[in-house]
Amino acid sequence: MFWVLYYIVARGIFLVYHLDRTEQLSASEVAKTFLFGSRLDFSFTAYTSLLPFLALFIAALLPKLNVAKLVRYYTYTLLVFMTILLAADLELYTFWGFRLDASPLQYLNTPGEMAASAANAPLFLLFLVVIAISSLFILLFKLYFDPEKFRLQHNRWPMISASFLYLILLVLPLRGGIQQIPINQSVAYFSENPYANHAGLNMPWNLMHALLKYNKVHKNPYGYMQMPEAEGRVEQLYTTTTDSFATVISTPKPNVLFIILESYTAKLVGSLGGEQGVTPNLDKLAAEGISFTNMYASGDRSEKGMVALLSGYPVQTTTSIIKTPKKTEKLPQLSKVFRQQGYTTSYYYGGELEFANIKSYLLNGGYNKLVDKADFPAESYNSKWGAHDHILFERVLKDLKQEKMPFFSTVYTLSSHEPFEIPIPAKFPGTDDAAKFKNSVYYTDWALGRFITEAKKQPWWQNTLVVIVADHGHPLPGNNANHEPAKFRIPFILTGGVISEKGKEVTTLASQTDIATTLLAQLKFPHQDFKWGRNLMASTDYPFAFYVFNDGFGFITPQGVLTYDNVSKKPITRDASVTIEQVDIGKAYMQYSFEDFLKK
Repeated sequence: MFWVLYYIVARGIFLVYHLDRTEQLSASEVAKTFLFGSRLDFSFTAYTSLLPFLALFIAALLPKLNVAKLVRYYTYTLLVFMTILLAADLELYTFWGFRLDASPLQYLNTPGEMAASAANAPLFLLFLVVIAISSLFILLFKLYFDPEKFRLQHNRWPMISASFLYLILLVLPLRGGIQQIPINQSVAYFSENPYANHAGLNMPWNLMHALLKYNKVHKNPYGYMQMPEAEGRVEQLYTTTTDSFATVISTPKPNVLFIILESYTAKLVGSLGGEQGVTPNLDKLAAEGISFTNMYASGDRSEKGMVALLSGYPVQTTTSIIKTPKKTEKLPQLSKVFRQQGYTTSYYYGGELEFANIKSYLLNGGYNKLVDKADFPAESYNSKWGAHDHILFERVLKDLKQEKMPFFSTVYTLSSHEPFEIPIPAKFPGTDDAAKFKNSVYYTDWALGRFITEAKKQPWWQNTLVVIVADHGHPLPGNNANHEPAKFRIPFILTGGVISEKGKEVTTLASQTDIATTLLAQLKFPHQDFKWGRNLMASTDYPFAFYVFNDGFGFITPQGVLTYDNVSKKPITRDASVTIEQVDIGKAYMQYSFEDFLKK
C-alpha cells in the first residue's frame, strides 16, 4: 500500500510538472494514465517489497529476530533514492521527451558534459521536490506502515505459512498477472498521444527494464515480418534506374571541410522557411552553393548524428552503436576513404571527445589528428562544454594554413548546446530557453560567417568543398513533441570554391545517411560500403527520409508522414494519404537496420 501510494503521487507530480502538456489531455486521458499505469505500479511495488517480505518470512522462522529496523532503513534509503530519480526524470523528460532509462549511462565517463546538459534545470525546485516528497512519505511510513506499529501473533506455523505464501504471491504482480507474456511498458499505452502514454509509465520500472537490457541486446525486438521480406523491401528503396547524375564540383580531389553544427534546426534557418535573421551567414552560403531543403536528421542525439553523417549508418532507437567500439570498427567512415585517397585527415571539437564514446569512434575512423578541449586555453572555455565556437574556428583557420593538401577536416561546433552560453551580446530579447537557444544559434552563425570570410582569402579556398550540416535538430522553438518531423528537419549545404553551380536547391527528401554517399559520388570516390545512403544528385524511384526517436520511427515520403511507436505497435500520426505499403516499408526499415546493427 505504501509503495503503490508513492507511485500514484509520483505520477501526479509528473503530470503537474509538465502542466503545459497535461492541459492538452482530456480528464478521461489523465485518469487513464493512473488506471493503465497501475499494473506497472503494482509490478515495481512487488520488486521493492521482495526484501521486506523475505525479512518477515525469516522473522517468522526466527521469532526473536527483530527485522523492523532493517525494513525501516531499507524503506527510507530506497525512498530517498527513488525521489532523486523522480526529480531527475521530471527535468530530463523536458529535454529528451522520454522517461528516464539507461541513456544517461553512456555519459557517466564524462560527468562534466552530463552536468552541462542539465545546466538550465531548476535545481532548487527539484531539490525542494526531493525534500518534500521524501519527508512526507517518511512521516507517513512512521505513522502507519512501520512494522513496529504492529504486534505479530507468533503462532509459529501459521505465521511461517502465511509469510511464505505472501512472498510467493509477489510473483503475480511482479510479472503482471497470470498471462503467458510477462508485463512490459505497452500495458501503460492507451492513447495516440505519446505524452499520455509516457505519463502512464512507472519510471523506476522503465529504468530497471532498460538497465537489464543495457548493452545486452542480442535479439531484434522489431520482428514485424520475415527477415527476407524486410531485406527485400529495404533494398528496393536503394534501387536506382540510372547511374547518371549531376556533377557540381569543378576540380578533382579538392580539399573537403566538413562542418557539423550543433542542434541547428531548420526552424531557425531563413533559407529553409524558418525564422528570418537568425542565420544570415548560413543563408548567404546556401545562396552561394547548393542547399538540400528536405534533409532530416536520423536521430536526436549528437553521438547518433555523428555516426549517421560520417558513416552513413542508420540510428538505433533505445541504444547507439557508438557505445560499442567493436561494432564501430566494422563501420565505414569518410575519414577512412579520404585517407585511402591520399588525404590528410583531422577532427576539431572544442569539447571533450570522450563524451558519449565519440573518441573511440573517431579513432576507429583513422583520423590523423584529433583536436579537442585540452588543446585550447582555459580562458577560451564557456562554463560547461569547452572552447567557444569562434575560438574553435580560429584554431581551424590557423592549422589549415599549414595543412598538407588535399585535406579532409571535420569541425564540430558546441555553443548552440544548452545552457546556450555565448560570448557576444544577445541579438534577440528574452531570458527563456527559446530566446537563449536562438541567440546561441545566431552566435554560431556569426562565428561561421567570420570563419568563411577569412577562409575565402586563403590560397586553399578555390580548391575546397565545404559541407555544412547539423548533427540533429531541436524541439525549440515550439517545443515539438519527440516524434514530430519539424524536430528533425535540418540544413545541409554544399559550398566552397569548387562548387560550379550557385544557388541550386535540391528538394529531394533525404536523411543524414545519404550525405556520405552523395559526397563520395561527387568526388568519384568508392562508396559501395555506404550501403545505407543514396546519391541525392541522382534520380530516385522512392525518395524518403527515415529517423528514429526513443523506441519509435518517422518515415516520410511524398505520400505523407508516418510516425510509429514500437511499444504500442501502432502509428502515432499517419497522414490520410499514407498507404499500408508505406507503413510496412517503414517497419521493414526499422527491423532490417536493427538486425544489421546486431550483426556488427
